[in-house]
Amino acid sequence: MTALMPDVEIDRIDRFFEAHHPFAMLDPATRQRLVGEAEVIRLDADAPIYAHGDPVPGLYIVAEGRVRVMTPEGVAVSSLQIGQCFGERGLLLDGIAPYDTFAAEPCLLFRIPAARFHQVMESVPGFAMFFGRRARASSGADGAAVTPAVPISSTLAELMTRNPITLPPEATAADAARAIADRGISCVLVADQERLSGLVTASDLCARVLAKGLGGDLPITKVMTAAPRSLPPDAVTFDAISIMVEKRVGHLPIVEAGKLVGIITRTDLVMSQAMSAPMVVGEVMRASTLEAMVNATHQIPEALAQLVGAGLDHQDVTRNVTDITDALTRKLITMAEAELGPAPVPYLWAVCGSQGRREQTGVSDQDNCLILDDRATADDEAYFDALAKRVSDGLDACGFFFCPGDMMATNVRWRKPMSVWRGYFRGWIDKPDPMARMLASVMFDLRAVAGEASLLEDLQAETLERAKRNSIFIAHMVANSLSHQPPLGLFRGFALSRSGEHRGTLDMKMNGVVPITDLARLYALMGGLAPVNTRSRLVAAREAGLISEAGGHDLLDAYDLISEMRLEDQAAQIRRGEKPDNYLIPAALSDLERSHLRSAFVAVKTMQSAATQGRHTMV
Repeated sequence: MTALMPDVEIDRIDRFFEAHHPFAMLDPATRQRLVGEAEVIRLDADAPIYAHGDPVPGLYIVAEGRVRVMTPEGVAVSSLQIGQCFGERGLLLDGIAPYDTFAAEPCLLFRIPAARFHQVMESVPGFAMFFGRRARASSGADGAAVTPAVPISSTLAELMTRNPITLPPEATAADAARAIADRGISCVLVADQERLSGLVTASDLCARVLAKGLGGDLPITKVMTAAPRSLPPDAVTFDAISIMVEKRVGHLPIVEAGKLVGIITRTDLVMSQAMSAPMVVGEVMRASTLEAMVNATHQIPEALAQLVGAGLDHQDVTRNVTDITDALTRKLITMAEAELGPAPVPYLWAVCGSQGRREQTGVSDQDNCLILDDRATADDEAYFDALAKRVSDGLDACGFFFCPGDMMATNVRWRKPMSVWRGYFRGWIDKPDPMARMLASVMFDLRAVAGEASLLEDLQAETLERAKRNSIFIAHMVANSLSHQPPLGLFRGFALSRSGEHRGTLDMKMNGVVPITDLARLYALMGGLAPVNTRSRLVAAREAGLISEAGGHDLLDAYDLISEMRLEDQAAQIRRGEKPDNYLIPAALSDLERSHLRSAFVAVKTMQSAATQGRHTMV
């Protein structure tokens, strides 16, 4: 392992952090501090990073290559791709690594010191939520404690089962079986005068007694898990989730001052909706079958409703949901590679649409493509066709339905070498006919998810520069940005759907969010701006002077309001047991809410008019 001084590749680290969640959410000053302290680490294939039980010196981020995570027994836990972080589990618990990690291939890693990681965790709630942890209370301007409202901050005392069923150490396996069966519970605790000795689950009785042909008179001390991991009642639910995920246990005794006072189970956490998006990501990464991944992703609607109910900003909610899809995609790619063997040439799996912008909600299809190294030959086509089919079919099984326009890597048109992709983008810019404008509006939102990220970095930089210089293309993209209009009718009232199953509703996607997304993309192309996320593009456009301070402020406020109302409506549908959609019934809103929403649509319409007249900076 060799370490370089941080300033050797400081520009590269900054660009990488700006393009990858959760670092992209940080304000520039905070991100610069991380960049300044980041260590660059290069590793050869099979080089160890840290072992189970070692102190974890900081948060690691994969910039190139892949990292493999294993249990001390040699069982694969996950394969980490470009943009993924590791080491945080040890940092969040006791500073000790729970797994073995090593480079699966030559790697480039960035490492943030533990002290700086914890400082950002404490000061940036959204950053903390990415790692699934409650930020500790901080002081507000008036000196009062300010605690972000996140669902994983509930104490175990609020959720635990008090006075759990216990048996004395002299009991037998048969006694434990009868207690579990008679009371309809999943475990019993072994205690001696309120002092916890062990835990016996129904699974333990099956695996350690029945499966071995042993009798019910076996002492319970021979069956139980002795001195099980426990937590105090003032621990928070995330502490329980972390242990359950890492130790693969479903029951945690609650002990206070040495005395057993309760128990909490995985079921308790699910029922209390404490399983957040990071938990779903963990389940996806641990899944070894497609069925297990389907079961994990079925929790996405509940996770979305939970995050919305916790009061998170819309960009944090959608980033959390997108994190699940990214993790799912990487896991499917890893499983496909395990079946098909290593790829014949380097490649990049990239995504566009809402996943590319990190703006996924409860309703999403899949938009993806493969960018291949130019060394790819016709003989390699069969491999990448099979890879794309396995990943796309897996995404569909997990609820991310096939793109109606077939903009997926399974379509050979979107599975090409870099030189072909370069030709695509040049053609769309140089000859912007209606089809080219439509394709450009999708493909300019590409983001790397797995594979060789450099295949996209150079292409994006070249494309942005070329687009910015082509005034005819920009004019066509202005027209394209007007293809979706805010739903304003006569006298600026709402223009509602007049027929079909969604009659009397507002389409908060196509007539709400999409017009702003199109404007943000237009600004990015006009200014050669690198961000892909809509809100980040709007902020960058305002800072670059492409839109006025006032116009940018109005458009950001409109985007935030429309996005929040869309998510809140989806969350309400999920809580009612309905499938979420993008159709809002304005009659269900208060007069004040309708007034604010109408004002937001007017602001978007105003900015569309400004774009048409070429006076963005004057608005």
